[in-house]
Amino acid sequence: MRDLDYLKLMAGEYPNEKAAVSEIINLRAIQALPKGTEYFFSDLHGEHGAFLHLLKSCSGVIKVKVRDTFGHMLTAKEELELANIIYYPEKSIEKKAEEDSLTDEWISLTIYRLIQVLKLVSTKYTRSKVRKKMPAEFAYIIDELLHVNQLDDNKKLYYSEILNSILDIGVGDKFIIAICGVIQRLTIDHLHIIGDIYDRGPHGDVIMEELIKFDELDIQWGNHDAEWMGAAAGNYACVCSVLRAGISYNNFDILEDAYGINLRKLSMFAAEVYKDDPCTRFKPHLLDKNIYDAVEPTLAAKMHKAIAIILFKVEGALVKRHPEYEMEGRLLLDKIDFSTGMLHINGKEYPMLDTNFPTVDPKDPYKLTAEEEELVESLALSFKHSLLLNKHIQFMYARGSMYLKYNNNLLFHGCIPMNADGEFEGFEIKGKYYKGKEFMDYLEKRIIQAYFLPDDDPRKESATDLMYYLWCGAKSPLFGKDAMRTFENYFIEDAEARKEHMNPYYKLSETEECCNKIFEEFGLPTEGCHIINGHIPVKIKEGQSPIKANGKLYVIDGGLSKAYQKKTGIGGYTLIFNSNNLSLAEHMPFHPEEDSTPKVFVTERMRKRILVGDTDRGKELEKKINDLKELRTAFQKGLIKEKGN
Repeated sequence: MRDLDYLKLMAGEYPNEKAAVSEIINLRAIQALPKGTEYFFSDLHGEHGAFLHLLKSCSGVIKVKVRDTFGHMLTAKEELELANIIYYPEKSIEKKAEEDSLTDEWISLTIYRLIQVLKLVSTKYTRSKVRKKMPAEFAYIIDELLHVNQLDDNKKLYYSEILNSILDIGVGDKFIIAICGVIQRLTIDHLHIIGDIYDRGPHGDVIMEELIKFDELDIQWGNHDAEWMGAAAGNYACVCSVLRAGISYNNFDILEDAYGINLRKLSMFAAEVYKDDPCTRFKPHLLDKNIYDAVEPTLAAKMHKAIAIILFKVEGALVKRHPEYEMEGRLLLDKIDFSTGMLHINGKEYPMLDTNFPTVDPKDPYKLTAEEEELVESLALSFKHSLLLNKHIQFMYARGSMYLKYNNNLLFHGCIPMNADGEFEGFEIKGKYYKGKEFMDYLEKRIIQAYFLPDDDPRKESATDLMYYLWCGAKSPLFGKDAMRTFENYFIEDAEARKEHMNPYYKLSETEECCNKIFEEFGLPTEGCHIINGHIPVKIKEGQSPIKANGKLYVIDGGLSKAYQKKTGIGGYTLIFNSNNLSLAEHMPFHPEEDSTPKVFVTERMRKRILVGDTDRGKELEKKINDLKELRTAFQKGLIKEKGN
């Protein structure tokens, strides 16, 4: 029997045998329901417009639900209109008002149709769970309409009176918005974000605010996330790297307006130091316009170069502190021949595309000038003291991990580092080698230390330095390449010298044998499981497939980021796992004014419908049922006194 003290604690919630029996019946019934639908996204890269559309449309599934609800009763135009109302109810109502067609008749018809769709999407869930998804002010009314019996004449009148009351008091628009929100929340039961929320796109902050609203959500950290987490912890290299990436993609709104990072000193420093330098190699990518904080492109280029040079200096200092990182190949400032403008790497000479380095001392190239040191310290404090950034980073810690095992799927962003022979690659730390699952677990522990250790703890610096290694280190599971050749991309024309070589994992994992090895390493069965990754864009236009290893591996970075869409040929993937099948939604690049319903195709059908009892949650419920049975026995034997019987 369970420890009696534990059962006494349970008795606080279930004070008598009747309460325990009632909950056992309830949990058994829940186990018999179909499992909820899981959605998997990766590599959001700040593309808030596209991602929020995918959430609101549930990657096209809501449109399918509309069709399933009404069949051929609606025209294609009516079907699309109803779907768009569910996606964007406020905009749809505003448009109707502008067209002077927001009539009682339209409101009544729309409410009726929305209730029918809600009935369909709520069938997988208990009445209690559906009720919890409803806004409190309308929960009772929605619940009543959802369960009205249209065959009962008395109920028909009751239904009509509810609608009439909604119209009479003028809350039809608010009621429509409320129902649409419930439909959206019920269609996505669990959300998995497989890394890289930040960088390139304009508003990772908006994405984070949306994710915080989800009850059932997990995040597997990507290397871009680690970079921002390290910056929030005050690591100089991470701070400079975040700023370099942000400025290079013209992301001033998120830096200054959203997170309040003060870039005034940087702009003044850059304008002075590089006043006569066109900074041609540092012109920002102008994929998105800044709304609140527009920076003139020539100044942005100077700021970009200034922070890049500071980054190479603080990166060099970090590399020298950690010989175990084996990142000496990133020490390139001291490989410049300043008299000839040549760069010497691995016995080869390369002409530099830019040779103006007014802040670099050839005798001590990694030393910050006094102005640079003051600047980077000020910037780090700005990151550490940003309230909104820290709110988002703390949420990322609360819901995040290096990997996740969930319903027989293994989720991680990048790779499990491997050698060419197929063995897991080791990483030596203080004489001990970590590899495979043990390496991932070790890294997760250190990632937590990086943010939560106090600043005066002697372990703090090395923990935050590790965040930078996770961003770009050769054996980082979040990066998975031999080096991040940022320096070479700025200063060398030679394409071969700029090439980043992938970890052997990416080739090996395309085989079932390798996937099975990874399943076994993480304690999962080799049959019926999947590895789900992001990180590497799948180039559909070159014939690549997101499904590998005979269906055991899914790589779902399809190019949600605009920066990658020319390479991938599409606008991203959503992997959808419901009780019947696994399916992939293939999206086209997002344009707000166009219908962007994706192509959805089933990739694997389940042998039998998956019920809640078959899932990880079902196993947890089974444990609780067994505990309740023991509590019942304790009541029956008089070991615990019943109350309120």
